Amino acid sequence: MSTQNALLTILVEKINNDTLVLPTLPAIALKVRKAADDPNVNLQGLAEVVGQDPSLSARLVKIANSAYLGRTVKVSSTSQAVTRIGLAQVKNISTALAMEQLFVSKNEVVKAYMASHWNKTVDMVANAMAAMLLYKTSNKDNSLSLDTMTLSALVADIGALPVLTEAERHDSVFANSSFLDVAIDKLSGRIGGSIMREWQFNEIFIEAAEHWRDTEYQESSIGYLDFIRVGAALTNNIDDAEAVLNTAIERGLFADLDVFESDEFTELRDNAKAIFA
Repeated sequence: MSTQNALLTILVEKINNDTLVLPTLPAIALKVRKAADDPNVNLQGLAEVVGQDPSLSARLVKIANSAYLGRTVKVSSTSQAVTRIGLAQVKNISTALAMEQLFVSKNEVVKAYMASHWNKTVDMVANAMAAMLLYKTSNKDNSLSLDTMTLSALVADIGALPVLTEAERHDSVFANSSFLDVAIDKLSGRIGGSIMREWQFNEIFIEAAEHWRDTEYQESSIGYLDFIRVGAALTNNIDDAEAVLNTAIERGLFADLDVFESDEFTELRDNAKAIFA
């Protein structure tokens, strides 16, 4: 049996036996989520929790001042940033920003692959965010949350991480990136759903992790999966990207594909991507 087939067998066995080591959510994200879920917390209290991580504080101030929020008056403190962004949004944005910490490795080859995988994820998320923002401008009565969709898109492919971690022990596997892509495509949905449950995320995020690659799985009404798939298609990060975009048109997300070539879409995508820079 080749190393690649052996690894695939090992991964499937560990998934079936519930023995695959799953990543844990970074500590600062856990703290922020716990504080935000506290019914007695106020914005100042949440700002104090965020302030425990200087890097996160700086990035939230940057977001509060960014074109993404469309504000001209600048803020300079964590408390001002948290007030501007809002309690629920800070919870999801902090988690999203912390996700990058998971894609690290001491092995240079693995590190490069993980960096590439993270960059593709950011591109997918930025396209998905721009797509939803355009949709919301002409569908103002919808109840979809941009922040929820953003985090859903970021965690959608989290199931790839244990595959990469397990493969790290086998240098020959990393010499064949096509095998890794196949393994991720086959297994990441099941693993991703397990991670979301382990992290106690709700059904929205579980569904995103488990089903975003399965384009035959469709919600009855327009939902977060639609935008995640559009983002993936525009990044060539999903099978049959053209069919995915055509489905988005058929489901009424947009009138035609020309919207993705517009200056407005490009600006929204670039502003969204800057959040993760």
